[in-house]
Amino acid sequence: YLYYRLYIRQKFFLKKKQYSQWGEDLSISTFFKDTKKGSYLDVGAFHPYMFSNTCLLHQRGWSGINIDINPISIEMFKIARPSDINLCTTLSESKKEFEMFYDGPFSTVNTLDRNFYKNYFKEDYNKKNKIFKIRSSSFKEIIETNKIDQVIDFINIDVEGMDFEILQQIDIKNFKVKLISIETHKPNGDKSKSFELISNFLKNHNYVIYKRIGPTTLYILKT
Repeated sequence: YLYYRLYIRQKFFLKKKQYSQWGEDLSISTFFKDTKKGSYLDVGAFHPYMFSNTCLLHQRGWSGINIDINPISIEMFKIARPSDINLCTTLSESKKEFEMFYDGPFSTVNTLDRNFYKNYFKEDYNKKNKIFKIRSSSFKEIIETNKIDQVIDFINIDVEGMDFEILQQIDIKNFKVKLISIETHKPNGDKSKSFELISNFLKNHNYVIYKRIGPTTLYILKT
């Protein structure tokens, strides 16, 4: 069934010029045009092709870590990107169980944020309210267990309301991250509740805004 979803129904056996929803991957790929084999960390990876900000990089020979709270998403990554590290978890130093608010196996709005889920579905919230448990892993644990080198070129974060919380869990300083893509706005252009927190946090770590595309902001490390 997953092979059908990946390669037949969506025709993902055909390479495309763009995979991300808003064209972010075109700017990301251009930014790294001189890096042939880099590494990425994709938190809230969702799908190896659909709406992916890392697919173009992967097709160029990059590899990395894909993290999602949806086990179906991770099974698809294991099929499509077997050389990557594919983990069904979330990032937290506390390494505890979180409630996952689940819309469906191929939904883009599965989340750990109750308020995001409730606001998204509004009057249908009680009908949609399916809750599962997901155990978190610390960033350090993932890095040490998988013996990752001290370089991650690109980080993508899209976790439906928990973006700032996840960003804080990552050691962006010691891993010399060159570019960070994170959802900071709503599709209508309004700033998310965490936009200022994200921008101030990254500013304190020597990052500046490179470009905003749709709801996504790209931040680059100043050199």
